[in-house]
Amino acid sequence: MQEETAQSAIDTFVSAFNASDDSYVTALLSQALTSDVILWGPLGRSEGIEAVERFVLDIRRHPAGAGRMVRTSGVDMPGEWARYSWVFTTPEGGPRLAGTDVVHLRRDRIDQVIVFAGDIKPLP
Repeated sequence: MQEETAQSAIDTFVSAFNASDDSYVTALLSQALTSDVILWGPLGRSEGIEAVERFVLDIRRHPAGAGRMVRTSGVDMPGEWARYSWVFTTPEGGPRLAGTDVVHLRRDRIDQVIVFAGDIKPLP
């Protein structure tokens, strides 16, 4: 049950990267995250849904064009933390970024996200 809850929150979080319009990003993040969420990302620590929204919108506005974020693994939840792998691709075979995120859940929502991004690689 705990892994299903984590997977639902994670999939909603990932769907914010793929929203049909920027105006849907906040609503999706509000469903997946606590209001005091902490994001540990490539640029350091940020707090709150607004900070995560800025991070998501920056990725959505990649110079190569709007991309797509996909969860590429199951959700592994060995304890309080859940982890999953993802890949972000830009249109027409543009840069590909892959990584693993680790999230902590509180009351069925993500209250901490740690982003571990890997190398940018062209699509095979």
